This record gives sequence, C-alpha cells and structure tokens, in this order.
Amino acid sequence: MMIETATLMSFGLASAALVAMPGPATLYIVTRSLDQGKKAGLASVLGISTGAMVHFLAAGLGLSAILMTSATAFSAVKYAGAIYLIYLGIQKIRSKETLTLEQASESQPLARIFYQGVIVNVLNPKAAVFSLAFLPQFIDPSRGPIWQQLMILSIVFVCIGLTGDGTYALIAGKIRQWLVRNPLFLRRQKYVVGGTYVALGMAAATISPARK
Repeated sequence: MMIETATLMSFGLASAALVAMPGPATLYIVTRSLDQGKKAGLASVLGISTGAMVHFLAAGLGLSAILMTSATAFSAVKYAGAIYLIYLGIQKIRSKETLTLEQASESQPLARIFYQGVIVNVLNPKAAVFSLAFLPQFIDPSRGPIWQQLMILSIVFVCIGLTGDGTYALIAGKIRQWLVRNPLFLRRQKYVVGGTYVALGMAAATISPARK
C-alpha cells in the first residue's frame, strides 16, 4: 500500500476530529438546512466537499503555497469569499417574501444551492491554509508520488466530511420540521438566516494565514 495503514488511520481520526468541530462551512450547511430543509442542506454538503477538492488539487499544484506567501493573493480570496457570504445574507434579509407553512416546504433549485456551496468553500482561504498545513504531515515522499498520496488523503477526507456534514444537515433538517410549525419562526426566519450569512462573511474577513 502506498500509504501505511497506521498513517491512514491517524489521518482519518484527525480528519474526523476536524469535521466534528463546527466551523464556517458547518454553519453554512446548518443554515441552509434550517432555511430550506434537509435536501438543501445535503446539496450544500456536496458543494462544500467539491470546493474542498479544489483546494486539495491546488495544494498538489502548489497554488496554496502562493496564497500563503502572497499577502495580495490571500487578501483577494479572503475578501471575495466574505463579500459573497454577506451578499447572500443581505439578499435573504431584503427578500419581500413572508414564509408561510405552505411555502416552508419549497426550496431553491438544488443545483443552485450546490454551486453556492462550491463558491463558499473555494473562496474560503481557511481551506487553503488547511490543505497546505495539514495534508503534508501525512505524506511520505519515499512511499511514492506525492500527487497520488495527496489524492488518496483527499478522498478519505472528503468521505469523512460528507458523513459528518451530512449528519449536521439531517439533524438541522429534522429541527426545521418542528420550527416551521412555530409562527414566530416563520415570520423571523429570513432575518435569522440572513444574519447568519452576514456574520459568516464578517468572520471570514478576519481570517489570517496564522489562524485555523
């Protein structure tokens, strides 16, 4: 086997621990699930995971190193991601629709939600920092081509992420089934969801290369 079993198990445990700790991506998924149900949440999970694969590929090509060494490139990605999240939040808050019990089961096209998830994670410099700082710890050049090891580790991480984030989406979707029967939630949900997006965007703007 190209990667030692012990190394692969250590990577799996470390990845599971990271996925279990809620971060911006997790909050985005939960927010989507609470806003539009578990299908929207799961579509977001797939989008976030696809975005993660982009960063893993970038790490293999050395693009993440550019983000780490170039303050201009890092800032450009950071603020683009922050602006996009804030845009989603403001768009939600300014929506003139008032959610009713009948509308609560409706959702945006899942393809659109998927692409938004991809954009959110691709424009998340924290993911670039993670891919560059975390993955190399489990790569041994003497065990074979680095890109092949990177591919294996990326697949393992994404599978773990799909499981963990998918669980968050399903739980949030279940909670939503109770919340939509609450008249106050129906009236205020767009402010809660929109405010969460804005908060995520503001938090993303404070990320620096030294932080996880």
